[in-house]
Amino acid sequence: MAALLNSPFIMPSTTLATLQPGEFATIVAVHAEEALHQRLLALGFRSGKQIELIRKASFSGPLQVRIGTTDILLRRGEAEKITVCKGATGT
Repeated sequence: MAALLNSPFIMPSTTLATLQPGEFATIVAVHAEEALHQRLLALGFRSGKQIELIRKASFSGPLQVRIGTTDILLRRGEAEKITVCKGATGT
């Protein structure tokens, strides 16, 4: 088991809300209620897509993220429902 955790092919996952500005990640999953899940899908939040955190507002404010050439503002609570792999590259 320890060998699997140290493997370069397995990347630890975290939530989008824990990224720091300038970091890239790949979306692994979206764990949200149906309405929010559909809205995020329509905005381009799909598994395997690369995402960049542009900036975080202070005092638990919104996060600005970039998927491709599109910038999107998300509530921190919404960002916590998106699982990502840091530093991973997607399509």
